[in-house]
Amino acid sequence: MKLQAFARNMRAAPTAAEAIVWRHLRAHRFAGHKFKRQQPIGKYIVDFVCFEGGVIVEVDGGQHNDSAADQARDAWLMSQGFLVLRFWNNEVSQNLDGVLTRILEALAPSPQPLCVASSVPLSHEGRGAKLARTIDNASLSSLPTRGGGTEGEGERETPCQKSPA
Repeated sequence: MKLQAFARNMRAAPTAAEAIVWRHLRAHRFAGHKFKRQQPIGKYIVDFVCFEGGVIVEVDGGQHNDSAADQARDAWLMSQGFLVLRFWNNEVSQNLDGVLTRILEALAPSPQPLCVASSVPLSHEGRGAKLARTIDNASLSSLPTRGGGTEGEGERETPCQKSPA
């Protein structure tokens, strides 16, 4: 069976957990982000993808526990520029708000680094509001980087951390 036909069949028969997540992600309902479900990417079919945000969401059952095939799949998807988030079925049913919050955090734009130097002095106008936004975004630093895989792996790299070329 071709990948497109297989994806179509999977869309017609989602798991209970996938149906719950899809109810929140579909039709731009999720903070205006567009998601597709059971979408072929390369030789794989992902559960949900937001192409604009570069985020893939996978909802897994027990068959995915420590799967080498999933690790290889995630590595390839990350090499294509996607952030892959994986959630267990029971996580969706028991902590849906936490799952949705984690997805929304992953879609949030990265904060601007505070160490960027400029020879042009900054205006004093509006500085307080700008600083407040930067501090609010500081909580996003716990998110994995693109290619970081599961939560907590990898480190964020800002232009200040890059080594000189």
